[in-house]
Amino acid sequence: QVQLVESGGGLVQAGESLRLSCAASGIIFSISTMGWYRRAPGKQRELVATIAGGGGTNYADSVKGRFTISRDNAKNTIYLQMNSLKPEDTAVYYCNHFRYWGQGTQVTVSS
Repeated sequence: QVQLVESGGGLVQAGESLRLSCAASGIIFSISTMGWYRRAPGKQRELVATIAGGGGTNYADSVKGRFTISRDNAKNTIYLQMNSLKPEDTAVYYCNHFRYWGQGTQVTVSS
């Protein structure tokens, strides 16, 4: 079955960086579009970034220039490099492939 396992969340101060990872199994990873979403307290889940099998990327306006999504097809893993983090980036971050979701990883940014 499809499994998506996130890691890399934590507590950081504003301006610092974190890198999230999502290891996928049960899919043909190299041709799969993958994405990162987040849900902040009291808000709906929102798109952060997506990456297509060919490497094309898409970002939410709120993270453009600060976050970078990438993939390593040899490791069936996607990454989200998050720089210049802000308190408003605090959320649970989820890895996604079509209808499949990971368990989420908490990112907390203190001011």
